[in-house]
Amino acid sequence: MDMEKVNSMDFGEFVDVFGNVVERCPLIAAAIWSQRPFSDLEDLEKHFFAFIDALPQSGQEGILRCHPDLAGRELQRGTLTAESQREQSGAGLTSLSADERLRLAELNAQYRARFGFPFVLAARLSDRAAVPRELARRLHCPPAQELRTALAEVKKIGHLRLADLLGVDPAGPQRPREPGAPDARRDARGPQPGAVRPGLEAVASLERRPHTRVKEGEN
Repeated sequence: MDMEKVNSMDFGEFVDVFGNVVERCPLIAAAIWSQRPFSDLEDLEKHFFAFIDALPQSGQEGILRCHPDLAGRELQRGTLTAESQREQSGAGLTSLSADERLRLAELNAQYRARFGFPFVLAARLSDRAAVPRELARRLHCPPAQELRTALAEVKKIGHLRLADLLGVDPAGPQRPREPGAPDARRDARGPQPGAVRPGLEAVASLERRPHTRVKEGEN
């Protein structure tokens, strides 16, 4: 799919095509449709990621709560989105042993109880052995740091999904930044005119996602 096709899409088609770039968050695609025309993959994903960055913390946590557990109940029940099913299958999470599934279930539960949202990882960049190791490591991170890490993983997933939709090489130069890495271009330009700011309705929708809150002062 080329950018001419993307820029010619009406609202409904755009949301249908790009609505799951961020897992189960079609409202983000709906919000950035009006920012057309986009010049390329980098420009398109910039608008997706700017929307996420502009949300308050409660809205960002809502985005994370839209993600399924890795090798969790949705995988077992066959209720994952098509994208998540492919990603988890590719990482080998559909062929875990009973002991491996139990270990991941325990870690997932501990992670949710600690942070109030599920463990998010770009499964396509991982494998069945690395997932539990990374989950166990991140389980001990401070909440503020873990929120940044989880959102960076959301962006990695979004980058890969956008690359698939546009038929470009995801390993090219256009890659999401790691947490805390500066964006020299954005810093040099300052705030961009016309940048999408999440509306109250979008923020409220994300904030309503069921969650478990982290206790005040918990590290």
